[in-house]
Amino acid sequence: MSVFGAINRFISRLDSDSPAQNAGINHGAFGFQVLRNKNREIPIEPWYDFAIGINGRQIDDPDPNLFATEVRNCAGSTVTLTLWNAKGQRIREMHIPVPTPSPTLGITLQWTPLATTDDVWHVLDVIPNSPADIAGLLPYGDYIIGTPEGLVHGESGLGELVEDYLSRPLRLYVYNHEYAVTRLVTITPSRNWGGNGALGCVLGFGALHHLPPPLTEPPAAPGETLFETARLSNDFVRPTSSPSYPQPSSYPPPQPSDLLVPAAMAVPPPLTTSPAPTRHGRKKRVGLSPSRAFDEMFREGEQKSKEEDFAPKSKATPPPPPPPSKLAVETSLPVPPLSAGEPRQTKSPDPELDYDEDDEGAPG
Repeated sequence: MSVFGAINRFISRLDSDSPAQNAGINHGAFGFQVLRNKNREIPIEPWYDFAIGINGRQIDDPDPNLFATEVRNCAGSTVTLTLWNAKGQRIREMHIPVPTPSPTLGITLQWTPLATTDDVWHVLDVIPNSPADIAGLLPYGDYIIGTPEGLVHGESGLGELVEDYLSRPLRLYVYNHEYAVTRLVTITPSRNWGGNGALGCVLGFGALHHLPPPLTEPPAAPGETLFETARLSNDFVRPTSSPSYPQPSSYPPPQPSDLLVPAAMAVPPPLTTSPAPTRHGRKKRVGLSPSRAFDEMFREGEQKSKEEDFAPKSKATPPPPPPPSKLAVETSLPVPPLSAGEPRQTKSPDPELDYDEDDEGAPG
């Protein structure tokens, strides 16, 4: 609660520093608050609507006789009222016909500042088995807007009223935002219900908890479907007992009346049940790995480079090998065969490089 109170005081301070044209609507402005509406044909809400202008002029005089005179002057025609609504703080214009026999609107008005609608307490949470729970207060949707016991002003006004009605029935006007209804709730504050506080609920007050604008559509009740799609004539319900999907042949064929006929065609084409023709001659695509794709690209680039440089093809006759050198000719001479009884020479022709194991020493 202390955090919400600090935020509310901060926002209230910002609102007090806002320009006069914005502050004059909520704080310094006055208007005729609608207390009662006897004319069912006029969509004016008591307590929430304020008449702040008539026939294009702002009402700045609290004299109700001037307002009634302006209405009587429009007998037989329509009067234009500029209304300010506390729900969302919105302004709208309404054209109301004024009858000739009795030029009245059938509404009861009171000169009241618009800031009286700021004294609203938002029900944020309701503790089970508390006085607020027994009285039927709903969290987030309910707003306490007043009481028939008297005027309640300021953040501490409701707390002071609750202290005066401890262990006694207290009547409160409660507005529900979700259903756009205002009801009278009877609650008995008590300190002995087993929890904190005399009401057993969390309340919010200030700029963050003003009455929001009404919803365009009523909320869905528990169990209702929020979104429902229309079922077409050719839709069918798939069986849910079998986990497998139905085969394409089990689908019922669409009827000719269910098809959309283009504007240029007088009669839709007849439906055929023959299978679709097969295509022949298409090469089967084979996916390539990244390395193979790069190899193909490099091979193609190499082929183009050879064609541009007039390089010989790989299938051409290779050039003859070079002639053998003199050393290769000498070393390739055949060794003559040995005759019978001739010993094999094991020493080198160079006596300096040859030695025998039987000699006394190797050459120096």
